[in-house]
Amino acid sequence: MTEQSQPYDAILVVSFGGPDGPDEVIPFLENVLRGRNVPRDRLLTVAEHYKHFGGISPINGQNRSLVRALEQELKDHGLDLPVYWGNRNWHPLLADALREMRTDGVRRSLAYFTSAYNSYSGCRQYLENIETARQEIGTGAPRVEKLRAFYNHPGFIEPLVESLNDSLGQIAEEIRPGARIAFTAHSLPTAMAANCDYVAQLRETARLVAESVGVRFWSLVFQSRSAPPNQPWLEPDICDHLTSLKAAGDTNDVVVAPIGFVSDHMEVVYDLDVVARQLCEKLELNMIRAASVGTHPRFISMIRELVEERLTDTPVRLAMGNRAPDHDRCSVNCCPSGRPTPGQRA
Repeated sequence: MTEQSQPYDAILVVSFGGPDGPDEVIPFLENVLRGRNVPRDRLLTVAEHYKHFGGISPINGQNRSLVRALEQELKDHGLDLPVYWGNRNWHPLLADALREMRTDGVRRSLAYFTSAYNSYSGCRQYLENIETARQEIGTGAPRVEKLRAFYNHPGFIEPLVESLNDSLGQIAEEIRPGARIAFTAHSLPTAMAANCDYVAQLRETARLVAESVGVRFWSLVFQSRSAPPNQPWLEPDICDHLTSLKAAGDTNDVVVAPIGFVSDHMEVVYDLDVVARQLCEKLELNMIRAASVGTHPRFISMIRELVEERLTDTPVRLAMGNRAPDHDRCSVNCCPSGRPTPGQRA
């Protein structure tokens, strides 16, 4: 590998962030909602979700585990690249991570975002957050370049297939073919979704997983909506979908697979393991929740493979299905938010 083809000297894990204790819940949510016209009572309602888990978001522990696993993976494959971690909304914040990187002499890094898909909130907003952090730091702030989206990479699809197979194995063999699969992802405002490939990429992931497992009945549904009822967001909602399944009377078994998320963080464990499960108990539906990829070894090796793509002049860019591997570098007008710009009417 030539000096010219190895221009990076660190990896930055970029994520959403979450509270590590009850006293951090409200400040964290205020960070998340800053600049958005969200009523205070909505913030307090979301804060209640964290009480189910002692005020601690699972995402932080999951990201710490991912960093450790990735450090070992890189070391095992002879890649001398330190791994840093920075969040959009809570400590360690991106500016703190970049400041540490500058102190350590890092000049140019590759960023792994904890999102498999292209959208404003899952991609472009993180790029904006990074640039804001770089401006805050000023002279010597490391350059940061994003790894490509990996929704159709075999290292993402294969762990999802394994998880779905494990979940279906919990249903009696004679009735298993009639089980329904609900692939879930975070809902977005329809105006935001219209400006990116988010839904198309999700459908491709769902199709690849379903075909690999050999299931007939599956749907893509959405969860974690956070807007008034009069604002159009992606549908159907998972709970509406479960209610419809029961009303149709075609099955008593449903596997809920959160393919839109890479780890079982708060929106997964609350919206699915608490709210959706309680609904299924009321409806007398047998709900089995498939695990997200987390730190599955194949997923960790995928991140390393994405790094290696950028360290060679002749990369092997793996992808499954009908869509090509995603682009390495986002254009300046990629994935706009769909919100009115200054001077526009809402």
